Amino acid sequence: MPNMYEAMTDAELDAAIAELEAEADKVRALNLKLDMARGKPSPEQTALSKPMLDLLTSETDLTDEGVAVDNYGLPDGIPSARKLAAQILGVDAANVIVNGSSSLNLMHDTVCHAFLHGIGGEKPWSQQGEVKFLCPAPGYDRHFTVTQSFGIKNIPVPMTADGPDMDVVREYVENDPAVKGIWCVPMYANPTGITYSDETVRAFAALKPAAPDFRVFWDNAYCVHTFAEEGDTLLNIFDALAEAGADNLVYEFGSTAKVTFPSSGIAFMTASPADMAEIRSAFSVMRVGPEKIGQLAHVKFLRDLDGVHEHMKKHAAVVGPRFALVQEKLSAGLAETGVATWTEPRGGYFVSFDGPEGSAKAIVALMAELGVKLTGAGATWPYGEDPKDTNIRIAPTFPTLEELGQALDVFVIAVKLVSARLAKASR
Repeated sequence: MPNMYEAMTDAELDAAIAELEAEADKVRALNLKLDMARGKPSPEQTALSKPMLDLLTSETDLTDEGVAVDNYGLPDGIPSARKLAAQILGVDAANVIVNGSSSLNLMHDTVCHAFLHGIGGEKPWSQQGEVKFLCPAPGYDRHFTVTQSFGIKNIPVPMTADGPDMDVVREYVENDPAVKGIWCVPMYANPTGITYSDETVRAFAALKPAAPDFRVFWDNAYCVHTFAEEGDTLLNIFDALAEAGADNLVYEFGSTAKVTFPSSGIAFMTASPADMAEIRSAFSVMRVGPEKIGQLAHVKFLRDLDGVHEHMKKHAAVVGPRFALVQEKLSAGLAETGVATWTEPRGGYFVSFDGPEGSAKAIVALMAELGVKLTGAGATWPYGEDPKDTNIRIAPTFPTLEELGQALDVFVIAVKLVSARLAKASR
C-alpha cells in the first residue's frame, strides 16, 4: 500500500500535519507518564507465582533425591531442577546445568570462557586477532552488548520470516574463521516474534564452520511463552544435529525469568557432552555451587513440563489481551496509511514495528515528549545502528490494559505525524 502522505497534495499534507500537531498538543497537555520500554512481566503476572513462596518453610525437608539442598555442592544444580530444565528444552538431563537466575549471565560467562581460555582445545579468542559474532537484526540488544563488551566485532545479519538469512550466515560461518558465534532467539524471537522454520533449524545443524571453535548461542528464552490458542512449534536443534551427524556446535540456554519471578527464577544451559564437560570445568572456578533453595521451590511449584504449560496458560490469559490490543490499535490507526508494518506474534514478549525510512528515532523522541517511554530506536541492531532507522520494539506486557491503550493511541499519532513530516521534507 502506498504511503498516503506522499500521495497528498501540498495543501492536503499541510492540513494533515496541522491536524496531527493539534492532536499531539492535546496529548502533551495530559502530562502522561507511561512506560513501554522493556519487556517486563506485569504485576498481574508475577502475582501468579506468589504461591511458590509458601511451599518452603522452616519445617521443609531440604533434600532432593537424597542430596542436601541447604549446603555446598551440586554444582550442576539439584537433580529435580535439572530434570525439569531438560524437559523444558527437550534434552537429556545429564547434559544440563541449572545455575543462577539469569540465562544472560550464563551466556556472558560462556563467552568469557571462550575469550579467556578457548573452546575445544583452541587458542583463547583473545589471542586470535579480530573476532567476529553474527547478530540477526532486528534482535536482542543485550546479546549484542555482551559480545561488544569483549571487543568482539558484531556483524548484523538480516532476519526473514523463517529466521536469520541462512545464505548470509553460511557465507560468513563457512568462509571466515574469525567468525566465532551467532546469537539466536529461535522461538518467538526478540523482537520480531517469529519462530525459526524447520528448514532454518536444519540449516544451522548443517553448518560446516571454518573455525573449529565456532558455536551457535541458542537462547530459547520464550519456548513456553505461547499466548495464542495454537502456538508455534520449534524443531529441536539437538535432534537436527543428530540427523546431520554434527556435534559440538550449539550452546542452548533457557530460564524461568518470565515464567515465575524475573531475577529470582532459575537459569539453565545445555550442549554436547564434550562442550558441557568443558563448561562445567570452567564454571567450577567461578562457582562453588548454585543457589539451590530457589531451585527446590521452583520444582515444588512447577513440578514438570505439564505443570509449566498449565502455569503458562495463566500468563497467556494476562498477556494475550495486551497483544490483541496492540494489533487492534495499530490496525485501526495505521493499516490504511501505508506508512508502517508490524509483526503479529503468537507468543513471546514483543511486537516488531517498522515505520518509514528515517522515522524511528523521531517517533521515539516524539513519544518521549508526549509522555510515553519506548525502547530506544536502534536498540535492536548491533551498536544501536539501525541502517534505515525504521525499527521500533513494542513491549506491551508491563502496562495495564488501560495504560497500554493510551500509549498505543499516542503511538499512532506520533507515527502519523513523523511520517507526514518526512513526506513534507522530501518535497
